[in-house]
Amino acid sequence: MPDKDFPSGPWTGFYQYRDGRRGQMDLALVFANGRMSGTGNDELGAFKIEGTYSAESKEAQWVKSYPRKHSIDYRGFREGPKPGIWGEWHIGPDWSGGFHIWPLGNVPRDESKRLKQLLSKLPPGSFEKAVKELAHTKK
Repeated sequence: MPDKDFPSGPWTGFYQYRDGRRGQMDLALVFANGRMSGTGNDELGAFKIEGTYSAESKEAQWVKSYPRKHSIDYRGFREGPKPGIWGEWHIGPDWSGGFHIWPLGNVPRDESKRLKQLLSKLPPGSFEKAVKELAHTKK
């Protein structure tokens, strides 16, 4: 049964550097059986997400990997009345910052244009494949 705090589908948000600069990221995430996976895009390019989440503790941990580039560790929590996950990212011991991501299902209908743009940035078929995998795990 899907958890309302971790809905599969399109997500958006930002990561923040220590100096306050922010970078936007758009993601297509699948949450099922304590595992999360997906794809996304930000100012550095396309990336892959692999990790875990707990509906009980409201915690999520994942690795954001850019092909042939670096990886970033994320750890966050779902808390408070607003939807989404807040937390910190780390690249080794020297680089870190904050982040906030939230599901696009919780935004006004006029954001549908933005959703279409998000999906057009993802590798062909990646969102559809993730949705099919989620449907298969529910059986």
